[in-house]
Amino acid sequence: MSVPINRLTESFAVAPQLSPDDMAAVAAAGFKSVIINRPDYEGGPDQPTAAAVSEAALNAGLQVEYQPVISGGMTADDVARFGQLLEKLPQPVLAYCRTGTRCTNLFVASQQSTSRG
Repeated sequence: MSVPINRLTESFAVAPQLSPDDMAAVAAAGFKSVIINRPDYEGGPDQPTAAAVSEAALNAGLQVEYQPVISGGMTADDVARFGQLLEKLPQPVLAYCRTGTRCTNLFVASQQSTSRG
């Protein structure tokens, strides 16, 4: 897989934009679930859609959730939903957006809210 995966913990990693063609490699790398945090068409019409990536992920045996979060517009609800997904999805989980930063920020914020609650 040519996409750089950044492991934040044993059970969670982030990546930049993935395509349907990446999903078999994601599964082969040992991931069980994928969270798509990039809204469709954020990068224009050439960006792979969440539906196309989700179908490939399911075909590769992965669980997948589409949680679009607007870049620079992360809300408390986004953080809470992300935390819920991390609790329910089989681990390890790989989340992606345009560069991986949005997913990292969601992860950090969800961990902080979990430790306070």
